[in-house]
Amino acid sequence: MQAFLERASRWLALVCRVVAGLALVALLAVTIADVGTRYLYRLTEGAIALRVTGSVELVSYLMLCSLLAAMAANVEKSQVVVEAFSHGLAPALKHRLHGLYLLGFAALGLVLFLGLLDSAAAATRHGEITQDLRLPMGPIYQVAATLSLLLGLRSLIHALLGAVFGVAQEVSGGE
Repeated sequence: MQAFLERASRWLALVCRVVAGLALVALLAVTIADVGTRYLYRLTEGAIALRVTGSVELVSYLMLCSLLAAMAANVEKSQVVVEAFSHGLAPALKHRLHGLYLLGFAALGLVLFLGLLDSAAAATRHGEITQDLRLPMGPIYQVAATLSLLLGLRSLIHALLGAVFGVAQEVSGGE
C-alpha cells in the first residue's frame, strides 16, 4: 500500500510539474509577445500596430494554473518544520505530526475543488465569459478545480504516508 501511494504521488507530481511548466512557458511567451509588439509599435512610430489581445487576462489565468499546479507538485517539500517544537522528537513522530499537518492541506484542496466546481457550474449556466477575450469561464474554473483536487489528493497521500506509515515526506529526485 505504501509503495502504491508513493508511486501515485510521483506520477501526480510529474503531471503537475508538466502543467506548471507549460503554463509558465505560455505565460512568458504571452508577456514577451506583448512587450515586443508594444516596443515595435513605438519603434515604428505606429506604422506596425500589432497587439496581443487580452494579454493581462491570459497572464492571470496562466499564473493561476501554474501556481496551483506547482503547489500540488511540491506539497511534501513546501512545509517548514519548526525545530523548536520538534527538536527532541523521534523522526517517525515528526513524520506523523507532519502528516497530520498535511491533512489541513488535503481539506483546503477539497474545499477549493468544491467551490471552483460550483463556480464552473454557475458560470456555465449563466454563460459567464472573460472580459477581454470573451472565453467561457466554465472551463477555466474546471481546470482550476482539477488542479485544486490534485493539491488535495497529493496532500492526502503524503498525510497518509506520514501519519499512518511514519515515513519521510521527501520524494526521491528521480521524478
